[in-house]
Amino acid sequence: MSVAFRNNIARMEGYQPGEQPQDGGYIKLNTNENPYPPSPMVRRAVMSELKDTLRLYPDPDATRLRRQAALTYGFDLSQTIAGSGSDDLLAMIARAFIGEKDALCCPVPTYSLYETLVRIQGGRILGIPYPDDYTLPARIFRSRANVTMVASPNSPSGTEVPLPVLSRLADSVPGLLVVDEAYADFAQESALSLARERKNVIVLRTMSKSFSLAGLRIGLGFAHTRIIRGLNKVKDSYNMNRLSIAAGEAALRDIGWMERNAGRIKMTRERLVRALPGVGFSPFPSQANFVLAKRAGGKSAAPVYEALKKRKILVRYFDTPRLSGCLRITVGTDAEIDALLSALGKLR
Repeated sequence: MSVAFRNNIARMEGYQPGEQPQDGGYIKLNTNENPYPPSPMVRRAVMSELKDTLRLYPDPDATRLRRQAALTYGFDLSQTIAGSGSDDLLAMIARAFIGEKDALCCPVPTYSLYETLVRIQGGRILGIPYPDDYTLPARIFRSRANVTMVASPNSPSGTEVPLPVLSRLADSVPGLLVVDEAYADFAQESALSLARERKNVIVLRTMSKSFSLAGLRIGLGFAHTRIIRGLNKVKDSYNMNRLSIAAGEAALRDIGWMERNAGRIKMTRERLVRALPGVGFSPFPSQANFVLAKRAGGKSAAPVYEALKKRKILVRYFDTPRLSGCLRITVGTDAEIDALLSALGKLR
């Protein structure tokens, strides 16, 4: 693997080249991981798979996981699909719906992988800038793209698109509407009802954030049977391993564990939002497990990012004109957030 390739991957994951976040002593608030462990049922399910069956291929349809997801969220089995993280599902969507010179429209700034996947397919990205308050831009309703992609809550802003607005967008677009709900369990609303009601909507979920399973790479998609059938045609044969299938099913069976942890994160998030103005940052109204905060006075946040890193506190800094004054802060434990706020107070 080349140095350039490793650096590109590091940037996508929230690091800067040369950072070594696995070194001891770091407070890691840059990749939106859950600070709390997954359900104990997950550990038991994984341990039960560590036997002779590991020599056998997994179920190519991840039926156990999909059946539990369908029961949990109120869908038919034929309306569900599973992937190696929601990134895998995004790649399937690009392969299925984007060809040479086809367009994907999305508001920006948003998750950078969308553009990467479209470029791989030879397509075009139509990025429509968010206004300063990160409400959905009006131009997106007039787009004629093959695929329209909206992350709600959005990264890096943490802001949510209200369900009635997404419903109106589904009526407006001529092609597929993808609602990326990686952070939905920390938000007030979900677009899952649109996936049940509309034939042109797919809602994506990940178990990396709220379910604390980032290391197992589990993504879920919900849509009309026709869309799922099309995605299955471009899916890798064995895109889910045995451990991930078992872990995902177990986590969904114990959804109350996830909801309690998500509740703890939301409480800490609100405390962080209230405290940030006192240390020189203005937060955006987050509905995710992170907060985007703008440095007072229109100053660059790069010096603060570097100073925090020297103190072994990692946050996310985006070296772009739109976001150069901001830091994206993952909501960690109360102790981690206290350490961050203390460091920011000393850096003022």
